[in-house]
Amino acid sequence: MLRTMKLLGVLLAAMIMSIATAAEASTDWNANVIQVKAVAPYPTVATNSAEAEYRARTAAMAIARRDLLAEVKGIQIDSTTTVENGMLTSDLIVQKVSGLLRGARVVSEGATVGGYEVVMELPLFGSQNSLASAVIERTPTQTVEPFPTPAPTYTPPVPTYTPPAPTYKPSTSGNYTGLVIDCRGFSLKPVMSPVIFDANYRTIYGHKYLDIDKVIRDGMASYARDLSEAYRAGSNPLVVRAIGIDDLNADPVISMEDTDRVLYENESSHFLEDTAVVFLY
Repeated sequence: MLRTMKLLGVLLAAMIMSIATAAEASTDWNANVIQVKAVAPYPTVATNSAEAEYRARTAAMAIARRDLLAEVKGIQIDSTTTVENGMLTSDLIVQKVSGLLRGARVVSEGATVGGYEVVMELPLFGSQNSLASAVIERTPTQTVEPFPTPAPTYTPPVPTYTPPAPTYKPSTSGNYTGLVIDCRGFSLKPVMSPVIFDANYRTIYGHKYLDIDKVIRDGMASYARDLSEAYRAGSNPLVVRAIGIDDLNADPVISMEDTDRVLYENESSHFLEDTAVVFLY
């Protein structure tokens, strides 16, 4: 009996290895979700269709969890630390990630061309059952630092324009719903805990300025390919252009002029505290 069970285990492992190319895993940094799709073929030998489906589904679930783990391990927590790094140094993170994989949500499943398909998802952020809740540490003694302020001599720009239509109203100070930093062309790398630097490499946005529970629940930023996808920043975002990126391509750098503008506007709108931040990449 034991020999038979071992043989079945070997056969299942061989089947999983043989269809590795049928699995796809990806991370959507705008929707902040990790998704994996796996397809396992129906066995050629089965006593009936129910057994064939059961065995194919079991294999597809195993493949999905395997590839979900691989995708999770590669996620950057910050510029220098991946989830895999965290798992190597903390048994608690290993336990939490293992629990997440067991409880990952099956979005859809069923017969498809070539076998049985399973689509599985895991949220990046959320108070519970998210990757952030497993890998971002809550420190009881952590204090939230105040955001920096603009230079004392800073004066916001006065818009000068020719109205294209009578109904047009320009954005005025204090009305911005979020911040968009255009980092396209710099090969920005998405991370769970990004930092924004000014031109002197002072941190003007980072987790030390935020409530850690909010960071875990909502994340600190989203990543979009163009402005039309920058939903997190609201309907009237302040848009600035990065002058570079730092920390292994993870953290945007903006000019001193834009820094003062961002900090000035944030004093009235508080979009940084609200984590209404989007990076175009």
